[in-house]
Amino acid sequence: MFSHDREQNCAKSALALMEDSGVAATPDNFELFYAYASGENPALMRVMAAFIHAKKEFSPEILADLRMRCLSGARAAQAIDAASGNIDALIENVLGKLESSARDTANYKDQLSAATGELVSERSPADLRKLMDGLISATRAMEHRAKSLEGELQASSQQVTELRTKLADVRKESLTDPLTNLANRKAFDEAARAAMAAVILEGEDATLLICDIDHFKKFNDTWGHQTGDQVLRLVSACLSENVKGRDTASRYGGEEFAVVLRGSGLEAATRVADQIRTAIETKKLVKKSTGDVLGTITISIGVAQFAPGEAIEAVIRRADACLYGAKNHGRNLVVNQSDPRMSALETSAA
Repeated sequence: MFSHDREQNCAKSALALMEDSGVAATPDNFELFYAYASGENPALMRVMAAFIHAKKEFSPEILADLRMRCLSGARAAQAIDAASGNIDALIENVLGKLESSARDTANYKDQLSAATGELVSERSPADLRKLMDGLISATRAMEHRAKSLEGELQASSQQVTELRTKLADVRKESLTDPLTNLANRKAFDEAARAAMAAVILEGEDATLLICDIDHFKKFNDTWGHQTGDQVLRLVSACLSENVKGRDTASRYGGEEFAVVLRGSGLEAATRVADQIRTAIETKKLVKKSTGDVLGTITISIGVAQFAPGEAIEAVIRRADACLYGAKNHGRNLVVNQSDPRMSALETSAA
């Protein structure tokens, strides 16, 4: 469930692992070891677990390589730095071309002014022909430079478009969970803020679903992390199939998922949640190598509606409480904030 205690425990584990491994407690290294301790990055977990088990040294080079290969934020930062350098060079190049074009235009203007002065005075036909030949030559040269500049600016425009596409890809990667291809925690935070803004400014309905895979630890302990990853991907696919438009399905951490539904009140969101629950319940986990059915998957879901002006953390706490209610009443359930079972739970807790 959504728990500050869990985050604190992950942070403590990360610091302890860094100390045991002789790794300097820098922000970059902490990010890496926190990602390992949280279990949210399977690829990173496998590599680091092998190093820790073999008691290999985490050299600065290895740490930098792990950050670059396994943490999307580090890759995004590198890509943004590279794109920024390309943009700076591109801007400098375009400005140089425009300055050169401005000088050419000024020179052409001077030639025209000089020719105008010569035309008002008496000139022989030969002088006039020579003057006109010079003007024609200057005009053709100016036309050639203008076409050349147009081509260069078009090429620069294409480069800008390509850089924009790269930056858009980088942003998408930085907001995507690598295992499930759902939105990640950062994207969830952005979606929740946008939903709350729409609730306040436009009076739009918005709801939050918090989902937790039932008995997920049992899958991992019984069948291993690869099967656990398969479960996470299967649940993620069901979430993606049942949300649309401005809705955002995200992996919050571990086996926890969150869905922000825009334009849906509590009743509609509860129906969507039950569709998701039913879709997952009908899936069977099959071992690819043998075809053996390993079991079925179920999830529990808590549903809460955004209230104008409240802190987003309050919505999360309310949805998390509903998720706890679903777990407490037998799992494989959807419970929303108006469910009578929540009152019974609060009474028993009191």
